[in-house]
Amino acid sequence: MKDEPVTRRAAMTRREFCGRTGAAALSFSILSPAAVRGSQANSRLRLGMIGCGGRGTWIADLFRKHGGYEVAAAADYFPDRAERFGAQFGIPAERRFTGLSGYRRLLDAGVEAVAIESPPYFHPGQAAAAVDAGAHVYLAKPAAVDVPGCHSITESARKAAEKGRVFLVDFQTRANPLFIEAVTRVQQGAIGDIVFGEAVYHADCPFEQWYDLLQQAPGNPESWVRGWGLDRALSGDMIAEQDIHTLDVMSWVMGRPPVSAIGACGLKARPRIGTCSDHFVVLYEYAGGVRMQFSARQFKGHGTQEGIRNRVFGSRGVLETEYGGQVLIRGEQFHRGGRTTDIYREGAAANIAAFHDAIVRGDVSNPTVAPSVQSTLVSLLGRNAAYDNRLVTWEQLLADSRRLSPRLEGLRN
Repeated sequence: MKDEPVTRRAAMTRREFCGRTGAAALSFSILSPAAVRGSQANSRLRLGMIGCGGRGTWIADLFRKHGGYEVAAAADYFPDRAERFGAQFGIPAERRFTGLSGYRRLLDAGVEAVAIESPPYFHPGQAAAAVDAGAHVYLAKPAAVDVPGCHSITESARKAAEKGRVFLVDFQTRANPLFIEAVTRVQQGAIGDIVFGEAVYHADCPFEQWYDLLQQAPGNPESWVRGWGLDRALSGDMIAEQDIHTLDVMSWVMGRPPVSAIGACGLKARPRIGTCSDHFVVLYEYAGGVRMQFSARQFKGHGTQEGIRNRVFGSRGVLETEYGGQVLIRGEQFHRGGRTTDIYREGAAANIAAFHDAIVRGDVSNPTVAPSVQSTLVSLLGRNAAYDNRLVTWEQLLADSRRLSPRLEGLRN
């Protein structure tokens, strides 16, 4: 169901760095780890795609081009998406499932793993059902849209490991060699003691094609599911759905979670359609008085610099990173790094390959889950602080039992 916008300005968002073709895919199996290790490396395993919008279609093509997978089933709430996806990947009509519970019928159709590319609200429930069905799980970010959802993902990953299943959350930066090398150097002291930093995601709105849809049928729940990117309950708001990329880099560098956050947000520059904000400004504080300032927008910048950037200032140097741009360390231990030009495709391909390798080797350590959940929680900490315009501590966040609830009444099951 997660749909990639098709008409928008050429803003330097994550989506603009996407090369629309690529290779790599993942292998899945509901066999025991020992049986998987004994199988041929090029055996084709059956993949079910949950969410057949733009992103789901794009990443399914990476799976197929890898050569080790059969895209065997598809599930999306909307019949037109399921049919279009099924036709593109040669999936028989009887394995194209629609409606809210279509993913459950997909899990009963003999798939060995699933890739979940639906709107973020659905991630925890769909991942839990997949693990219960004995499938390996490849999950899009963010992990969830609320704290209970994050706890659910953690529990599902724990159950997956117990069952010998692989569970991977897809963040491209953490799979990029230039980011890995630079962050490792910083954590080893290359910039000295961290003093402060900044995380930025400035871009145009990627969801403009849904404005008319929501204006014309504001009371139709199907309109909101199709235009999920403008609904805070379905998307988690921009800070969780999109800005999490820069917050994930911040969280990665810092390692530990923040102590607290205070911030503000609003909908001031974009048309007042939907329930999401168009900007966030948050100050995160970490132990030792280290502060990270975060800002993001989803509206026209009129020629100002766009993109996903992080800077971390230390006592002996500075880390500078840009998604799709330069990664380097300035200072006493200068490190040139390089450019991450095709990170969107290369990162997904690397994660898909890592998933495949883990399944073949029977490695269910599932190392991407904990940091991905933490980064999601970091985004939710900033969101709660901005929504309430007050300081919120990490402990207060973890105890938050509130759930976001989208408009699902009247939708087809």
